[in-house]
Amino acid sequence: MNKDTIPLAGVIGDPISHSLSPRLHGHWLKRYGLAGHYIPLHVNHADLPEVLHTLPRMGFVGVNVTIPHKELVLSLAHSVTDRAALIGAANTLTFTANGQIQADNTDGMGFLSNIQQALPHWSAAAGPALVLGSGGAAKAIVSALISDGAPIVHVANRTRARADALKEQFGARVVPADWTQIPDLVGDAALIVNTTSLGMTGQNPLSIDLSRLSPATVVTDIVYSPLETDLLREAAERGCETVDGLGMLLHQAVPGFERWFNYTPMVDDDLRQAVLGG
Repeated sequence: MNKDTIPLAGVIGDPISHSLSPRLHGHWLKRYGLAGHYIPLHVNHADLPEVLHTLPRMGFVGVNVTIPHKELVLSLAHSVTDRAALIGAANTLTFTANGQIQADNTDGMGFLSNIQQALPHWSAAAGPALVLGSGGAAKAIVSALISDGAPIVHVANRTRARADALKEQFGARVVPADWTQIPDLVGDAALIVNTTSLGMTGQNPLSIDLSRLSPATVVTDIVYSPLETDLLREAAERGCETVDGLGMLLHQAVPGFERWFNYTPMVDDDLRQAVLGG
């Protein structure tokens, strides 16, 4: 890219109107006085290969990837990071000067950074983790927890076969569980993570028995609409430290912004307020 060319980045998905990424990256560009634009792009499944081939020639240096393209982009990339390959999905693409596509997954890193910023004393090695759900976000989080030293990661899913698949994918430290086992697992968990859409605005509630929950357990939810879910509210009432899901979104965006605009941005209260529309 010519040094005088203003870099372009964006987010691709179908749908895309829900994405907070333009507000997030736009805040950073304005805050740090950087030349660049970040654009939401509605791309359907059939057009994805052609779009990814065209974007670098239009001056794009990279894009974030949201549903439903996170898996397909792996097959279209020229190089894939180990963590994206292990998870089987990518959320961050970087276009090189010669048009090559590099695929990465920063969701797990964003998850860990969110908790560590809120609770600097926290470590995944503190004890067993309980992950609710087994979708794409769960895969990234399970991978990150194992890498960070979690001794055991219980994965509870309403469809047991999907939880079993994560054990096959990530190894012996992953212990699949039926959804009905959650009340028994809650009491021993050092960390509980909801990766499902249950509890999100407009979705069914997350109804689980927390009667055995210890005040020493850290509870987090990747849902950020509402910012305080029923899970986080009840956990806080029981004396637990809680971490909302917005920070995961903010932290996972840092590596892409850094690569595309050559600047390491900060995740702080000003960013949270900007993304929340404050």
